[in-house]
Amino acid sequence: MKWNKFRLKTTTEAEDIVSSMLADLGIEGVEIEDKIPLTESDKEQMFVDILPEIEADDGVAYLSFYLEEDEDKEKVLANVKKELEEMSAYVNVGACEIEESQTEDVDWVNNWKKYFHQFYVDDILIIPSWEDVKPSDEDKMVIHIDPGTAFGTGMHETTQLCIRQIRNYTTETTKILDVGCGSGILGMLALKFGAEHSVGTDLDPCAIDATYENMENNGISRDKYEVMIGNIIDDKEVQDKVGYECYDIVAANILAPVLVELTPVIVNQLKPGGIYITSGIIDDKEEMVKEAVAKAGLELLEVTYQGEWVCVTARKNA
Repeated sequence: MKWNKFRLKTTTEAEDIVSSMLADLGIEGVEIEDKIPLTESDKEQMFVDILPEIEADDGVAYLSFYLEEDEDKEKVLANVKKELEEMSAYVNVGACEIEESQTEDVDWVNNWKKYFHQFYVDDILIIPSWEDVKPSDEDKMVIHIDPGTAFGTGMHETTQLCIRQIRNYTTETTKILDVGCGSGILGMLALKFGAEHSVGTDLDPCAIDATYENMENNGISRDKYEVMIGNIIDDKEVQDKVGYECYDIVAANILAPVLVELTPVIVNQLKPGGIYITSGIIDDKEEMVKEAVAKAGLELLEVTYQGEWVCVTARKNA
C-alpha cells in the first residue's frame, strides 16, 4: 500500500500546538524533526549512552504526516492551511511550506529481522526464532530469542559482559533479579546455567510478553521465573513485591546514571554475600558507577571490558 507523505515546515515554538491541531483534524502519527537538545530526563529514558552530535537549535521544526492514497488530500491540506493561517495570529508558525511525496507501506515491527541473525557469545549459540539450528550446532547451548518490541538480543557488548559474569557466579541454588529485563535474556540464561529462579523487572510493558514468549520458546516452565512492570528505584510496591535480601545475583544492564540511582536501593534486595553485576556503562562513566558501588557499601570484585563498554561486578558483604 502507498501513502502520501506531507512534510510541514514550522517552528519549534509552534510544533506542539501544530501537532495538536493536526490531531484535531483526524491526522494521526505525526513525526517531529527538530534540533532541540535532549534533556537529562530524556537521556535517562534512552537505551544509549552515546548520543549523536547534532547542530545547534535553529528554531525550525518539520512535522510529517501521512494520508492514505485514496484519501481526499486536497480537502485535508485546505483545512490544515486554514488552521495554520488562523494560528499565525497568536503564534509564530514559520514558513508553513508543505512538501509532498509518496512512500510505501512498511512493516516496521518485523522489518528489522533481516538484520538479526544467529551468532555466538563464547560457546552459546543465540538464534532468532525464525532461523533453524544447523546440525553442527545441535550439541551447543542454544538460546532461541525474539526480542519483539522489547530490548535485548544478546548482540550488544553490554549484554555479553553480563552473560559472562552471570555464568561465573551462578550455582544450582541461585536466585537472580534482572532489573531492566527487556526480552528476558539474562534471566533465561541464568536458568540455563542452572539457577533456581529468576525475577525480572522493566519499565516497558512489552517486556512482559517478550519474556514469557522467549522463556517458553526455550523450554523454561513458568514456575521458574516471574516478570513485573515497575520502577524498583522509587516504587515501594515493586520493591515489596520483588522482596528483600533474597537474591544471590542482581543484574542490571542499564545506563550509568540510572545505575547510580539504583545501586543504593538494590542492596536491600541482595542477600549478604550476594553479587551485583552491572553493565550498560560506557568507558568514561566507569568511575561514576564504581563510586556508587563503594558508597553503597559494596565490595568491588571485578571490572571487565568489551570494546568501549564496561561491566562492574561487586559483592554485598553484610
